[in-house]
Amino acid sequence: MKKIILVAGATGNLGLRIVKALVNKDAEIRIVVRSNSAIEKIKELENLGVKIYKVSSWNLEELKTSCVGVSCVVSALAGLSEVVIDAQKVLLDAANIAGVPRFIPSDYSLDFTKFSYGENRNLDLRREFHEYLDKTSISATSIFNGAFTELLIDEMPMILFKQKMILYWGNKDYKLGFTTMDNTAEFTAKVALDSNTPRYLRIAGDLISPREVKVVVSQVTGQKFGLFRPGGQSLLAIIIKIARKLAPGEKELYPAWQGMQYMHNMIDERSKIAKLDNSRYTEIHWTTVKDFLYKHHGEKSI
Repeated sequence: MKKIILVAGATGNLGLRIVKALVNKDAEIRIVVRSNSAIEKIKELENLGVKIYKVSSWNLEELKTSCVGVSCVVSALAGLSEVVIDAQKVLLDAANIAGVPRFIPSDYSLDFTKFSYGENRNLDLRREFHEYLDKTSISATSIFNGAFTELLIDEMPMILFKQKMILYWGNKDYKLGFTTMDNTAEFTAKVALDSNTPRYLRIAGDLISPREVKVVVSQVTGQKFGLFRPGGQSLLAIIIKIARKLAPGEKELYPAWQGMQYMHNMIDERSKIAKLDNSRYTEIHWTTVKDFLYKHHGEKSI
């Protein structure tokens, strides 16, 4: 009998990738979406051949119906408190009532168990949800993937292409963990179908230092990049505090200071990964930062 996997948050970037990764597996895929979700996104999911459950409001009764017979619920919900905590709690309650044995929460981040409340707003939301999750009987597995590699060319101001510089804080040889969304999605799909996963799994498509990033970017672009170190962790913390004061963006998922805060946590010694779980599924080909940048650079040239 095929396993039934339910995905919530499938209209999002990572959620859609998880669904696509699951489609190629021997499983029945269900998607739960709000009925007012963008029509084109629902259509894209329908074209994948998955079963879609539309809910008019995110309530226990409607979600419970979609969870009946499900082997694992995968959450890829993204947002602030009303989503990561409130909406995810309702989803978890529905899964529990329906007798779903396994739940993958929407973490996909640094290992926030290493940090305390107040150090990172978005990680705090996940930690608060986990306090609720861990009081239930459902078997949960969190996936910690460091930072998405895609952020290197988007929201994370580390590779300054115009200035031909690599911006870093602290130690230029400190290893940072990056994982592409596709690798994260593929690993999540594997975990969803694996009945014997531990509470936490830690992955990284690449562990790379700022100095190594400089070498890689220089090779990929054919241009000489340098290193730029404005200061250490302490100075970055001060800048974050000032940025948050001047532009709080409390209703924004990723205000400017949040990205800086994430980097502050990434270079913290507590975030160092002792052991990766990449080898759990040997068929996954992990994309390095170099491979990712070569692909991105090639697409830009076309």
